[in-house]
This record gives sequence, structure tokens and C-alpha cells, in this order.
Amino acid sequence: MQRNSILCPRCGLLISLSEQTCPYCGLRSPGARWRRLAVFRLMADPALLVKTVIGVNIGMFVLSLLMDLRTAGLTVNPFQLLSPTLRSLFVLGATGTDPINEYHRWWTLVSASYLHGGLLHIFFNMAAFRQLSAVVVREYGTQRMFAVYTLGGVAGFAVSYLAGVGLTIGASAGVCGLVGAILYYGKSRGGAYGTALYKQVGMWVVIMFVFGFVVPGINNWGHGGGIAAGVLLGYLLGYNERKRETAFVRTLASFCLAATAVILAWAIITSLYYRLI
Repeated sequence: MQRNSILCPRCGLLISLSEQTCPYCGLRSPGARWRRLAVFRLMADPALLVKTVIGVNIGMFVLSLLMDLRTAGLTVNPFQLLSPTLRSLFVLGATGTDPINEYHRWWTLVSASYLHGGLLHIFFNMAAFRQLSAVVVREYGTQRMFAVYTLGGVAGFAVSYLAGVGLTIGASAGVCGLVGAILYYGKSRGGAYGTALYKQVGMWVVIMFVFGFVVPGINNWGHGGGIAAGVLLGYLLGYNERKRETAFVRTLASFCLAATAVILAWAIITSLYYRLI
């Protein structure tokens, strides 16, 4: 049976396959074969994108454990359960002053967002990402969400690098980018909904920083940098109620996706090389 309708690769709404321009978002030739590539489907389907980000994080976590099974953390301490070794995390792309200053591994500002130090670490980060990304997708759109998540992580780790943090990992800097974008949206929009959202997420921020000062090893610099970047990106990129996702936003999100894919592939290849030598 011949298919007569498709989901628009940009906005994800159902349209006729014969449409020359999407009636909802204005995309030209939405039914073109090249627009059905995985990258376009990924950016048009927020559920698929969120699942992919979570899946990649889980995959990198499993790989970091397999890199050195003999000394991977098997302990009764829940905060250290299934903890990859520092060597595994380093070769897979942990960031900070040590890898950047001594080995010039600037690309780790991206890869570190996909590495985690233990089972609870990745669980809480992915749970927060799943919940917050849904809010940002709803108010900003899928492509702005991914750009904020990626650049928020980079900015957070850049701030922690400038603050002298030696080695750091985790998706929390990118997740904090989403937090910053929501804070900006809530404050900017106002009204009952915006104010409630701002207060709710603001309370998360307070709890997160208090927890960060109480529990050792948490990168508060990365969290603060991610939130600041999220606020700035929310202001610069705008949200759905003020303007739709522009060609610049789509290009930025595509660049973030391509850069992440290339950097993680490089991290995996080089880590396997170091594992074999």
C-alpha cells in the first residue's frame, strides 16, 4: 500500500506527501527523500531525540565499565555502585584542567556530558533530563532544546575549567542549561503558568546548590555555568510564544548533533586504541 502522508521533518505534524510546502511550518519539499534521513527524523521527533540522548548516555556508561572490568566499582556504597575507573573516564573524554592543559583535549568539553561516575549518577541525571527536556521542547521546540542542552554542557564545563576543576564528567551541566532556559521562560512569560514554573524550577536550583555544597565531588561551577548559559540561550534563541525556530536555530542544532556524534565516535575509537596498547 502506498503511503500518502508523512510527518513533517521540521515540525513533526502530519501532512500530505504531495505538499510542496508544509502548511504548518513552511518547510519546502517536506516529502523529499533526503529529508527522510535519520538526522531529520531525529530532530522532528522529540520523543525519539530524548530516547537517543538517554540511550547514548547509557551506552557510554556501559562502555566505561567494560573498559576496565577488573577494577570497576563494585561496592556496598550506593553512590559508588558500578563506578568506572578514572582511567576509563579519562580516555573516553572526561574534561577539566588535567586533560585540557596537559593533553590539549578541548573536545572533552562535549564528550564529558555523556560520561557518568556511577549507577545513581547516571540514573538521576537521565531522570532529570527526561523531565526537563519535555518542558523545554514544549516551550522552545525540539531543536532549541538540543542546542541548549549541548551548549549548556559545554559552557558549564568551560566555567569549571576556568575555575580550576581538574577532572569532571556528567550530564548535569547540560541539564542545568535546560533549567536556565526554563527559568528565563518563566520569568519572561509571567502570568500564573510562567510564575509557577519559575518558582518550581527555582526551588530545584536552590536544593541542587545546597546539595552540591554538602556532598563532596559535585561540580557546582559546572552547574552554575550551565544555568547561566541556559538563561542566555533562552534569551537569544527565543521561545515558541514569541517566535518559531529559525533557520539559524536549525543550523545550530544540526551542528551540535554532528559535533557530538563526531566527538563521541572519536572518543570511542581513541579509547579502544589506548585499551589495546
